[in-house]
Amino acid sequence: MYSLRKRVLLSFVFVLPTVLYASDYTYQQTTQMTGGSLLKMMKTVGVFSSQARHMGDPIVSTIYLKGNRMADVSPQQIQIIDLDNETITQVDVEKKTYSVMTFAQMKQAMENAREQMKKEMAKQQPQQAQNPDAQNVQMSFDVKVRKTGATKDVSGLNSSEAILTMTMTATNTQTQQAGNLAMTNDMWMVPSVPGYEQVREFYQKFAAKMGDVTAGYGRDFSRMLAQQPGANQAMGDMVKEMQKLDGVPVMQVMRMGTTVNGQPLPAASEAPLPAEPAGPTKGEIAKAGMSSMISSRLGGFGGFGKKKQTAPPPDQDAAQAGAQATSAILMEMQTTTSNFSSGPVDPSHFEVPAGFKQVQAPIEKAESRQ
Repeated sequence: MYSLRKRVLLSFVFVLPTVLYASDYTYQQTTQMTGGSLLKMMKTVGVFSSQARHMGDPIVSTIYLKGNRMADVSPQQIQIIDLDNETITQVDVEKKTYSVMTFAQMKQAMENAREQMKKEMAKQQPQQAQNPDAQNVQMSFDVKVRKTGATKDVSGLNSSEAILTMTMTATNTQTQQAGNLAMTNDMWMVPSVPGYEQVREFYQKFAAKMGDVTAGYGRDFSRMLAQQPGANQAMGDMVKEMQKLDGVPVMQVMRMGTTVNGQPLPAASEAPLPAEPAGPTKGEIAKAGMSSMISSRLGGFGGFGKKKQTAPPPDQDAAQAGAQATSAILMEMQTTTSNFSSGPVDPSHFEVPAGFKQVQAPIEKAESRQ
């Protein structure tokens, strides 16, 4: 009897910390594509495709955290990460199907993809060696974080602005022709959100369990960058700049596109995009022709469109007009985080809805086709 009581007591001692520190947390994220050439094109073809038509609709997801389980729930899909069982469950709400993949299976699939990427890079190296233009290309990188001092209320929280800009420039050393890719993230940060550290801790645990293979991707990427002159310095600068970001981003407006002379993309707060016009009707497309309609809607992005850009309206903001003259925005996406709560979370959020059919995981299905 004593031995039994001792085992029960020991079991209680080991379980007690888990029970005491198990935590519940909930928050919401709203993501929406708000502008750029890609959205314009999607609106153009949206009259033929319902999926393209809804590209600009906001997607609201609720993230539930309960101990070592996290569920990301939206009207279209659900993702459940279980750290104890080491599984990732993907649920397609519309198709009423779900798939389950273990961390080990995910690691193996990522490792296979990594090896495939290395093989493809090895194949391209001889081709690049024979291509004089590829040998003459020099890459340069620039990363900056700046705090503007601007503040505003986001979801009832007083936030301050920090703008992250990343620019990559490829220059042909013989012709001096250059191409620029840029990303700007306009972030509104709050020093802290009560309870949000639990979310960070969850992702840290998840990263630790998946770390071997993801670190491999990082090493491959670092080796690839290290082959470019100045890349090591750029990586060091990136680390220093990222350390300037502190707090929790409650709103982010991320832009991707191209710029002139290596200049960064303007932030959304500094050069807001004009309101997106309504998409064309089927009759307009039939009258104008699909190809010319898409070309005109893209506005000459990347040199593919032939239509000459017209001058901005006289009442348009000068900064915005200047931004349009020196940059082309492929995509602008806004993410807002809100409704933080430490209230109890119903365990049903971590269960697959009744009647859903189990199918093969998408990543496994993709591998079987290779």
